[in-house]
Amino acid sequence: MLSGAAACLAMPGLLRAQNTPPRVATLDWAFLETLMAIGANVVAATELRQFRQVAVKPDVSAGTADLGLRGTPNFEVLQFARPDLIFNSNFYAWADPLMALIAPVESHAIYKPGESPYPLAEQAMLAMGRRLQLDHARRFVDELSGRLDRYKTFLANGDGRPVLPINLGDARHYRVFGSDSMFGEVLKRLGLQNAWQGATSYSAMAPVGIETLASMPDAWIIFIPPHPQDAFDALTQSAFWKALPAVRDNRVLTIGSINPYGALPAASRFADFLAEGFARVRNG
Repeated sequence: MLSGAAACLAMPGLLRAQNTPPRVATLDWAFLETLMAIGANVVAATELRQFRQVAVKPDVSAGTADLGLRGTPNFEVLQFARPDLIFNSNFYAWADPLMALIAPVESHAIYKPGESPYPLAEQAMLAMGRRLQLDHARRFVDELSGRLDRYKTFLANGDGRPVLPINLGDARHYRVFGSDSMFGEVLKRLGLQNAWQGATSYSAMAPVGIETLASMPDAWIIFIPPHPQDAFDALTQSAFWKALPAVRDNRVLTIGSINPYGALPAASRFADFLAEGFARVRNG
């Protein structure tokens, strides 16, 4: 009887009849930012305090229950949140059978070996929009596509140098985001060359020795927080750092914090920061 009731609640027709937005939950941050961006009623998600520090936007409702760690979510809290539907990714597929005892589970993938995450993020957002009957999903996809085209036109008048997006781990190591990352995909759509031509895995290569920065003297260095402040201070005060051509020529930008394994909202945030940063350089 309980499984039959859960199946009925998952039916789009009944969700419409209830005249209230479906209650949804997720373990994956990429889906959390996607659901919030399209106006879904998110009642439970994981590691919300850290999400607010790393992803920053979209804003998480104060009423959203925190399920704890992504790797070890609290299923009792999830049950008390009473979701009508749970969205899950391939990263946390192990939890599907357990969550299916609480509510129907719908799975999508954004980061897959050998595939670009951007179109997969588009597909996931549109699928969630259809499932939840939220038209804003299509509007978000179309608006972002148009904005990236406008930024590409603006950035075409730049200096043509490659761009190196990195996240500092400590004073001696950093993560670099290659062509298979969301940041790398945004660079390509903006007509910018990624200075990192080596292999990466899904999203980033870590750790890379800080000395490798010297092998890319023509690049713009883009710091993507969060990073340990003491590591940042130690690096930027070092003689090695001050000797880098990018530093001497003021080709370093520190932008806002972004979820490195994000979806379209992270792509949007990264593109906005880049456009704003290069606009300041041009006007300064």
